[in-house]
Amino acid sequence: MVEASKSGVRRISVSLPEPLWRQFNAMLEDRNCRNCSQVIAELINDKLVEHAVGLGDEVMAGTITLVYDNSTGLQKHLADLQYEFIDEVISSLHINLTQHQTMEVVLVQGPARKLQCIADKMGANRGVITCKLQVTTAVIPPIHPKLERD
Repeated sequence: MVEASKSGVRRISVSLPEPLWRQFNAMLEDRNCRNCSQVIAELINDKLVEHAVGLGDEVMAGTITLVYDNSTGLQKHLADLQYEFIDEVISSLHINLTQHQTMEVVLVQGPARKLQCIADKMGANRGVITCKLQVTTAVIPPIHPKLERD
């Protein structure tokens, strides 16, 4: 059931199995959150972004977060990959976590499929401990060439 309101907010009714409701309620308590609707909206938005990534060519903004062993000489190779994808890589920041571990956050924008390809190429290198692409359907003002043409 969906009800329209004057504020542009839609109300829906959701039925959940009791075990799922208990888990959800426990999560709300853990997050000290009193607004059930806000959390459900965030969960739906996460799934919509995941769906958009699967579609492939929608331009999205995001980050690629890597943790890697910097004693392997990986920093130069990662920098070379960033130059290879210069249209999609907006900026990067790295911080030394320990003497041999570095965290690098790469800000990217471009077609979702290409962003996933960049993350896969970065994550496939020897010495990478973790690599995660996080995207959003929001975009930075037109930096990517595909946006400038649209």
